[in-house]
Amino acid sequence: MDLDTITAVLTPRGPDEWPEWRAGDAWLAGGTWLFSEPQPGLTRLIDIAGLGWPAIERDETGLRLSATCTIAELDRHEWPAAWIAAPLVGQCCRALLGSFKIWNRATVGGNLCMALPAGPMIALTVALDGTCVIRGPDGAERRLPVLDFVRGPQTTALRPGELLRRIDMPAAALRRRTAFRRLSLSPNGRSGALVIGTRDADGFALTVTASTPRPYRWRFPGLPEAAGLRAALAAIPHDGWYDDVHGAPDWRAHVTGLLAEEIRQELSR
Repeated sequence: MDLDTITAVLTPRGPDEWPEWRAGDAWLAGGTWLFSEPQPGLTRLIDIAGLGWPAIERDETGLRLSATCTIAELDRHEWPAAWIAAPLVGQCCRALLGSFKIWNRATVGGNLCMALPAGPMIALTVALDGTCVIRGPDGAERRLPVLDFVRGPQTTALRPGELLRRIDMPAAALRRRTAFRRLSLSPNGRSGALVIGTRDADGFALTVTASTPRPYRWRFPGLPEAAGLRAALAAIPHDGWYDDVHGAPDWRAHVTGLLAEEIRQELSR
């Protein structure tokens, strides 16, 4: 879609070309949502795709995903054998329903910054202890867990002029066993519930997204009993379950409980 309110598109190549943020600005990376509907409040786009950030970096400390890493780049990456959580990457990539065109343009950072409940990159990075590295207008950086970065539908912790630079995940998280469950009202529908479990010697964690407006995560020192898991989910308030055409709150709450118990049983073996 043409955005007929845009008067300028800036393409900085480095920090020295970073423009001063002003009202009506928006960051442009993949643009798959930005160009999908009218954006009457925008007058200028700042294209960060040309900054040359490495899409994926890894070492013995863990994994770093650039905000401009595309879904396609992430999905086709080959992971170390010791990172047994790697299948979770492909599972979450495939939870983003879209054509190959979308896959090759949509970015990890864009999925987080859109902050839609069904955003699968949110689920992936929360489940793997992801931390957002955020660049401020003055060049200073701050760090925030992805769990706290996403606050609700299309609402994040970004302040005016801030940019999500990358997401860091520790190697320990990538060495955990994982279990993945996703459910929607139709075979090719948007996720109505997306639940991920992880387990290692330090315990068990459950991440819930899509069925709630923001991500939830619980950690247990060991594998919880079924009743303990139900009690954790019961802490979500009645109005804390998402309500849209992709699923009613009571349905989302019910199926999330079923999927969570399936994960608990899978990771008990």
